[in-house]
Amino acid sequence: MFYSHLPLVCCRFFDKAAVVGNSDSVKDPVNPWRLCSVTQVEELKAIVRLLPVWATGIIFSTVYSQMGSYFILQGGAMDNHVGNNKKIQIAPATLSVFDTISVIFWVPVYDRIIVPIARKFTGHRNGLTQLQRMGTGLFISIFSMVYAVILENVRLKMVRRHNYYKLDEVPMSIFWQIPPYFIIGCAEVFTFIGQLEFFYEQAPDAMRSTCSALQLLTVAFGQYLSSLLITIVTKVTTMNGGPGWLPDKPNYGHLDYFFLLLTVLSVLNFAVFLLVSNLYTYKKPVGTLR
Repeated sequence: MFYSHLPLVCCRFFDKAAVVGNSDSVKDPVNPWRLCSVTQVEELKAIVRLLPVWATGIIFSTVYSQMGSYFILQGGAMDNHVGNNKKIQIAPATLSVFDTISVIFWVPVYDRIIVPIARKFTGHRNGLTQLQRMGTGLFISIFSMVYAVILENVRLKMVRRHNYYKLDEVPMSIFWQIPPYFIIGCAEVFTFIGQLEFFYEQAPDAMRSTCSALQLLTVAFGQYLSSLLITIVTKVTTMNGGPGWLPDKPNYGHLDYFFLLLTVLSVLNFAVFLLVSNLYTYKKPVGTLR
């Protein structure tokens, strides 16, 4: 019981901003930097309570951003021809269409199949609460990175076994990249939509539009974190003069190690999310069928 109310206890010191001090005169104009209304204090406390949940979406956005960066680099080092026809090629960046196809597939599946089944077990009107939906997406996203690690590891083993270092395209079909795109699309349906619903419903009534924009901020910070990780990994792994994990030619690097790093961060992030979600108390009770 104590831990469930811990976030509320930690925010109580904000109440002092609405307390009239001895030096404050009732007759003088109110300085908003010295004295706030109770409504303003409660709105600030509500936003502060949202921030831990918001922060757990940054790592997911970092994983999501790989579709526009190192998934493309990985695909560029694989055979991008369609079948035995050497004239038809697929640009690695176009595989992101499978992410869109996955979203289109999973949205009706979630609404028509998952929600009714989950409703029978949880008793919630929406099947899953917003936090449960977000957590499911974070868990699913881990497998996209696990698959990327395995795929790159197999590709690099082929490079070493047959001495394909100088080949621009290893004879391994680019279509092996489809599963991680599809998995991330599935995770999007759970996490991104869950975030939008969570920030909108749990935000103060006067700040719903502002708090809904927090979901977009996770995408932005995820991109920045991805760039920071790339910078740090490149600097650390090239200290001895070697090509490092992320060289321009992936056959000489260890892109699988970088994907493994993202996997570990995703697992740790999921563990933090479980802790944060257990400590969070909804602004209003979630509707149940019981």
